[in-house]
Amino acid sequence: MTRDMDSLTEANLYQAHIKDGLPQEKRKTPFRNIRDLLSLHSKTSGGKTFLIYYDADDERQALSYGEFNARAHQAANFMVDDLGIRRGDRVATIADNHIDTVLIYFACWVIGAAVAPQNVSEDDRRIAYILRNCEAKVCFARAEYRQRAEAIINGVDGDEGAPNIETIVDLGGAPGDGLINFHQALKNRPTTYLGDDSGAKAADLPLGEGTDATATLDDEALLVYTSGTTGTPKGVILSQYNLLVDAQGISQWQAITGNQRMMCVLPIHHVNGIVVTIIMPLYVGGSTVLNRRFSASRFWERIVREGVNVVSVVPTLLQFLIEHGQAELAAGNTIFGPRVSRRDLTRFRHFICGAGTLSVKLAQEFSEIFGLTLLHGYGLSESTCYSCFLPISLSWEANQSWLLDHGYPSIGCPIEPNEMAIFAADGSGRQLGAGERGEICIRGHNVMQGYFKRPDANAETFKFQWFRSGDEGYFLHDETGRQFFFITGRIKELINRGGVKFSPFDIEEVLLGIDGLKVGLAIGFPNDYYGEEVGAYVVLEADAAVTEAAILARCRQLMTFEKSPKAVVFGEEIPVTSTGKFQRLKLQALFAQWEGTQFRP
Repeated sequence: MTRDMDSLTEANLYQAHIKDGLPQEKRKTPFRNIRDLLSLHSKTSGGKTFLIYYDADDERQALSYGEFNARAHQAANFMVDDLGIRRGDRVATIADNHIDTVLIYFACWVIGAAVAPQNVSEDDRRIAYILRNCEAKVCFARAEYRQRAEAIINGVDGDEGAPNIETIVDLGGAPGDGLINFHQALKNRPTTYLGDDSGAKAADLPLGEGTDATATLDDEALLVYTSGTTGTPKGVILSQYNLLVDAQGISQWQAITGNQRMMCVLPIHHVNGIVVTIIMPLYVGGSTVLNRRFSASRFWERIVREGVNVVSVVPTLLQFLIEHGQAELAAGNTIFGPRVSRRDLTRFRHFICGAGTLSVKLAQEFSEIFGLTLLHGYGLSESTCYSCFLPISLSWEANQSWLLDHGYPSIGCPIEPNEMAIFAADGSGRQLGAGERGEICIRGHNVMQGYFKRPDANAETFKFQWFRSGDEGYFLHDETGRQFFFITGRIKELINRGGVKFSPFDIEEVLLGIDGLKVGLAIGFPNDYYGEEVGAYVVLEADAAVTEAAILARCRQLMTFEKSPKAVVFGEEIPVTSTGKFQRLKLQALFAQWEGTQFRP
């Protein structure tokens, strides 16, 4: 595993992996690798449904544990025989939510190879950079992205492309169209992996002299790239153990068991979709419903049809469900649609919600309209996925209090694999107490193995033996002494006006309280007088007629002049990442006309 760290950073990372006095090599999970877990369920519950898939046309496919295990091993043998993929190699995917995509992931993990999934909504140059940086030798591309993948890899408009990619494998295209076809290649493949314990020896695989064919928990499993708004993306190295221990922690916190069913409506190029709704159901022997994409019009019907218990969403999807529900009510239906009533949802338990910015207003509106529990949480790719949630044991009243009564919805308490703390945002390593704002930091067994080929970032990220998130937050104690954490913004997105820093979340809570505003974002834009000034980017609700003057006046009623927006830009589109996070920095250029303006009370 390539981490490119000096000895001091290695030592700091080692400390950042310790939880309850146990270093990461003292395993919290009983499995040898991901394949061991999959094989267990295929042997003990082979006929039980594991993966259900709905395509964009509402066509359904389902695979049992036994069927999925067999097909994953067929894919692994194809990778070894025809593509020359070996333990320690990386493959890239340019694909969307599909059974084939999941099979590729698991085939890699059977071998001990890693996956570098690409976000198809990113621009071509960014994908080309990631393909080069991750050093993959094979790229699996769905048929609809194949021509784009070829162009990216070959280089377009002066870009160098990704010459390290030796082979493109077509997912779903017609056989015989000039590229290796995934489904054609899997035909007649053995369903037992060449390197398993039931006959073949490690020496049967041409892995190189002295190389062990068996994947381990330390093997790299995912190389996912951060979706930062500036600079080149950083590759986050996650091991097989990272995936399993975080899945274990999430399942324990959420009380997910083998008779529970999840539903995935988030993209599986991201850790949320991968860990929460694929690895975690596998960990407990449950099942999952994978959707090609989110559809508000089919959401509730599909939950009822498949007996779904828990869904993982981002706040943006809550807003879509509210809007669709209100339209259904206006049409004379229930808020869930014409064919679903509340009593049909008796099996549904709660939503997991995180990854994006959940406002108090949105949490309150969703709770009032649907009356369903939100277990708000927080995590990053660098902590594998989730690091904390609101406790499942909270009463409805307590859950609502932590969501609505503190200015920000609480992200809850740390899950078992990790611990959390607040440190001074200046990077001094000074730990803060209850109520003090600083940088959210995490340490434990689900912390990443480092950034790929980024010694500079690794040294800074782990310099005081915790993972530094770059997010600002604080914690409060409940009556039992538990720490409930809150996130107040990205430290780099804090608006620094003349040396005084303001959280955009604070300002946005005021903006969202103004009637007629659908979305209100606080934007720190360059200003000659104060370094940065405060602007507001707003999207109005349909037929709303709110003026800039009214917005500014309301803000100045509720906030100081310094903290209030000085200019308003009206728009219709909000730049977001694929997981629904607002990209505020991309909106700064819209305020360029006020760069030289000195705003006065």
